[in-house]
Amino acid sequence: MQEIDFISANHVKTSRNYIQRVVEHDKAKCASIAKQWGYDYWDGARQHGYGGMNYDGRWLPIAQRIADHYGFKPEMKILDVGCGKGFFLYELTQTVPGIKIAGLDISRYAINNAKEEVKPFLKTGNCKALPWGDDSFDFVFSSNVFHNLYNFELNSALKEMERVSSGQKYICVESYRNEVEKANLLYWQLTCETFFTPDEWLWFFNEAGYSGDYGFIFFE
Repeated sequence: MQEIDFISANHVKTSRNYIQRVVEHDKAKCASIAKQWGYDYWDGARQHGYGGMNYDGRWLPIAQRIADHYGFKPEMKILDVGCGKGFFLYELTQTVPGIKIAGLDISRYAINNAKEEVKPFLKTGNCKALPWGDDSFDFVFSSNVFHNLYNFELNSALKEMERVSSGQKYICVESYRNEVEKANLLYWQLTCETFFTPDEWLWFFNEAGYSGDYGFIFFE
């Protein structure tokens, strides 16, 4: 288990006005709308979520880095827990032709509006009870999902990720290292239920017996 940064290069490309996020709109109302995981969160106004999640290829470099690092080959089975519209999985199919993919997301809207090429391989469901058998996948991936769980849900979700993987795994979550990053995270987030430092996240990983790699997103 080691910390690896695959994602922050994309994260820092987005400009964020943290104070404006709090004062321009009713933040509590926006968060309540976002947590419905419907149109407003994915494709509605920016204050409710992504402000329109359209395919633009930004996940391709990430898919390439991950595929190279873990040595993906055709016929390997890959699961994305919290797959959204399936953009990362699509990019993996372009990076490693012949790879076998599966995805799960709590949002029925995201699955119904997923990229057409990968939609047949996606399911609606909850990461606390993955609908696959033990050791079903060669690699299990999850980004920007587990911080949306309550702390008492993390153990079961992490154990499920461990259970369905035959070996390699990677989780990326939002975190903070100082008071500035903590404030920025609180200002910007809409769906977080857990606000942990890296050391706290590692404690949860160890308690659940999670053996995969991990990374963090910070709001600097």
